Amino acid sequence: MSEIEIRALAFDSPVARSLIRAALADLGQRYGGSGDETPVDAAEFVPPQGAFLVAYLDGEPVGCGGWRSHGDDTAELKRMYTAPTARGRGVARAVLAAVEESARYHGRKRMILECGDKQPEAIGMYTSAGYERIPNFGFYADAPGCLSFGRTL
Repeated sequence: MSEIEIRALAFDSPVARSLIRAALADLGQRYGGSGDETPVDAAEFVPPQGAFLVAYLDGEPVGCGGWRSHGDDTAELKRMYTAPTARGRGVARAVLAAVEESARYHGRKRMILECGDKQPEAIGMYTSAGYERIPNFGFYADAPGCLSFGRTL
């Protein structure tokens, strides 16, 4: 089994942008449109107010995820993605654990996220990692199929 390496990168770095484009394309296939219209600014992912992490497998970037501040002690998970060729190899769980650790390190006590109902793999991972349904929030709060989750870090 290959070792997963997690590196912090700028949200607007070329590697991160490439993975984010792939994530949005995946969401676009599931939901239509551009995949996600949520306003996101690269500056939101700069420590200590956020972070963006990229997973590498055999030296290739294969996954990503980040967090941005949502109030004083809460972090919002954004742009979680694993390339299809790397799925089922623990990449998403490794990224999620690293994102949570980063948020905890920067004083966040809770992680929240929005997810759509056409992402059963993500929903399964989040619930198995201890996330529970919370009232919808954010850009898609009133959208059909929006599911929001949270957990104490």
